[in-house]
Amino acid sequence: MAHAYSIQEPQGQYFITCTVHQWVDIFTRKLYVDILLDSLRFCQQKKGLKIHAWVIMSNHIHLIVSSEVENLSNIIRDFKKFTSKQIFEAVKSNPKESRKNWLLWLFTKDEQICFGQAGYHGKEILTQSFFENKLDYIHLNPVRTGFIEKEEEYIYSSCGDYYGTRKGLLELNLE
Repeated sequence: MAHAYSIQEPQGQYFITCTVHQWVDIFTRKLYVDILLDSLRFCQQKKGLKIHAWVIMSNHIHLIVSSEVENLSNIIRDFKKFTSKQIFEAVKSNPKESRKNWLLWLFTKDEQICFGQAGYHGKEILTQSFFENKLDYIHLNPVRTGFIEKEEEYIYSSCGDYYGTRKGLLELNLE
C-alpha cells in the first residue's frame, strides 16, 4: 500500500517524521533516547545518512536527512526496524520500567514488534524557504509543547548547533 508521503528521489533531501505506535511517550526515558541516537549515528557512519536537522520528542522524531551513498528509503526502513527491536528489548529487560507490561503488550501484534507507526512522512525539500520552514518547525517543536522556553535549550535537537551555543549529540551536515 502506498503512503501519501514517500521518497521519490532517493538522493534528495527530505523532511521526515517517524511516530511511535499509538503516540506512546517512550522517549521520556534517556535509555530509549540513547538507543535512538546510537541507531542514527550507526546510519551516519555505516550507511551514509546525512542529518541536516533533527529533534526527538516524547513520541516522535523529525529529521531533515539525505544520502548520497545508499537509497534513503532503505536507510529509513532499516533504521526503524533495528531501532524498534532494540527499544523493545530494552523495555523488556529494564527492571526499572514501571510501564513494562503495558508497553510490551502495546508494542506487540501477532507476535511481531510494532513499535513505530507504519511508514513515515517524507516531504522532499526543493527550496531554501521550505528548508528554513521545516528547520524552524523542528527546532520550535519542544517550545510549542511547553518542554522549554527557548529552542536552543533543548538537548535532543540540532538547534544548539545552528545557534552556535553548543555541539549537539549528532553530527550534522550543515551544507
